[in-house]
Amino acid sequence: MNGNESRADGGRADPGQGDGNWGRWGADDETGALNLIGPEAILAGAALVTEGRTISLAQPLGPASPMPPHRSAPRRFMDRDGGDYAAGARAPGGFKFAEDTVVLSTHSGTHIDALSHTWSGDTLYNGHPAASLRSTRGAQRCGADKLRPVATRGVLLDLVEGYGGPLPPGTPVGPSDLEAAYARAGVTPMPGDALLLRTGWWEVQADEPAYYETEPGPTPEAARWLAELDVALVGADNYAVEVQPAGTPSMFPVHLELLHRNGIPLLENLSLLELARTGRATFQLVVAPLPLAGSTASPVTPLAVL
Repeated sequence: MNGNESRADGGRADPGQGDGNWGRWGADDETGALNLIGPEAILAGAALVTEGRTISLAQPLGPASPMPPHRSAPRRFMDRDGGDYAAGARAPGGFKFAEDTVVLSTHSGTHIDALSHTWSGDTLYNGHPAASLRSTRGAQRCGADKLRPVATRGVLLDLVEGYGGPLPPGTPVGPSDLEAAYARAGVTPMPGDALLLRTGWWEVQADEPAYYETEPGPTPEAARWLAELDVALVGADNYAVEVQPAGTPSMFPVHLELLHRNGIPLLENLSLLELARTGRATFQLVVAPLPLAGSTASPVTPLAVL
């Protein structure tokens, strides 16, 4: 199917400005641009594995991890630990064990946003009703359980290298900046790519309150430009991927452009310094979201496989 086919409900729902990807993969689609990762994209990523090593792109996550004001910090509760045995718990045959329970927002630390995370009006991505999001049952449409595992070509655009250092707070990254970054990297975009942007924000603001207040990142125009390239996934080393403050009536216009209009999931809070130091602009990227039924995101540990 192509992006201009009509929906089965009698007409293509309008996501806002232009057509986006609504209806492209059918009226019932809840997976979005991850549909672009077919056999060709998977094999293209696998062909880049030449060194036999992996690099984690995840930030550390735990009770001490910084969080934005509207999210609770992760909490850990020990269900069984050494104290139980010191207090006289049985240890048959000398066997002892520890277990814990962790309570955290699915948007904590490094995570992937599901397509139910943001919307405008009364409809989610692809025209699914926003009313399908319920406090009792979660996201009945476009939830994290609808995200597919990712194994594709990853592309790192090192904006720090082009700028000469970490980008200052609120630096907008426009289409021309991305085009120049592709040229510096010597990379030609391919459908199904996972695009990662290194701004240097995590490297300089990791423990500062400003990490969640302002940030450099792509503009809405840059987001539309990326969607036209048929990228399957966009990630960055900051908390929201996009430039903040946005300077538009919508607080997060890039979220609406990528998630809502085009069904492109976002990878937020990446750690990209180690990958950048390898000098590799292309690599295999592997991301396996937890199939959390009804959730709007999933914590992940993205892997660059070299």
